[in-house]
This record gives sequence, C-alpha cells and structure tokens, in this order.
Amino acid sequence: MSDFKYNRLDKNDCAVLLVDHQTGLTNLVQDFSPDDFKNNVLALADAAKYFKLPTILTTSFEDGPNGPLVPEIKELFPDAPYIARPGNINAWDNEDFVKAVKATGKKQLLIAGIVTEVCVAFPALSAREEGFEVFVCTDASGTFNQTTRNAAWSRMEQAGCQLMSWFGVACELHRDWRNDIVGLGTLFSNHLPSYRCLINSYEAGRKAASK
Repeated sequence: MSDFKYNRLDKNDCAVLLVDHQTGLTNLVQDFSPDDFKNNVLALADAAKYFKLPTILTTSFEDGPNGPLVPEIKELFPDAPYIARPGNINAWDNEDFVKAVKATGKKQLLIAGIVTEVCVAFPALSAREEGFEVFVCTDASGTFNQTTRNAAWSRMEQAGCQLMSWFGVACELHRDWRNDIVGLGTLFSNHLPSYRCLINSYEAGRKAASK
C-alpha cells in the first residue's frame, strides 16, 4: 500500500510570495515569451486576489538595474506587505521578509519570481528547511533559458517543493465548480483566450437552444 499523501493547496492555509517581479529583471526572462510571462504572472496575482490569499511582495536592490516592482502587481495589492530588500539575494536572508511570512500564520507557501534558480529557489529551499510546505508556480517564474530552469526545478523538487502552473493552482484552491462558477470562469477567461472562446461557444449554444 502506498504511503503517499496528497497534500492539496488549501486556501485557508496558504500565503503567496511574489519575489522580485521587477521591471529590469523581466528582461532576463527567456524561457517564456514576454506576453505569455506577463499574462502568467498577472493570472497568478489575480488568483491570489480572487481567493483572498495573504500576499507578500518583495524586491531586490530596486534602486539599481533590477528596477522597481512591476506596477500592475503593486496596483493589485496596494495594502500587502512590501519588502524592498537593500541587498539580500535570498529573500529569506531578510529579517523583515521572514517576519512578514511568519506573521501570516500559514503553513503553505506559494512562490513565484525572477529568476527561477535564485529568487525562487533560494527562499523555497530556505522555507522547506524551516518546515513550510512549498509550492512553486512554474509559469509565473522565469529565467535565462530552459537549462537553468530545469536545473532549478530539479533542485527544488528534490527538497520536497511541489511544482504547479497558475491554472493548476487555481483549480486546486477552488476544489469544486459549484463554489463559484462565474468567478472562476471569469478568472480563466481573462487570462486564457482559448477558455474565453470555450465560454463564448457555450453561451451561444445555450441561447440557441432556448429559442
């Protein structure tokens, strides 16, 4: 008999860490197209907002070439803890960041950032060491190329981090369509053109059938 335990994301026990989604660093992301990556990041952010997950924002050396936080993220979370790290490469080395994480009282951490093998992997590994359950949103995290990305994914997986997409995150948090059909459908439609086509086709069919 398997001793595997399926630990699902729990909207009541999950905090989101958006690490170093900065205007300068976005230029380093080459494993996704610029449009796809921006959409993925904002989809994750919208999901965090939709599920009312505590969200922590952090930047690294934003006065330098890394640049400021992507403005759309700040607009979505105007009241979220915002830690501008003066120099710490690993966000977990910053005392204010760790305090903000622990202040949420959540045991599950959902992390995304730029770049994957540093700004995501370092705090993910540090959080695992301290006993947190860590989920990494892979398509809202970007880096130089697929080689470095895959190495980072492998390293985090070996430490027990779970790798997911923003779509998988949203579905696992929602659990059941009957919780809110319109809300989840809108989230998907806003970030997946193919899903919007699906909804439009469905609605057109319903209207035609009712005539």
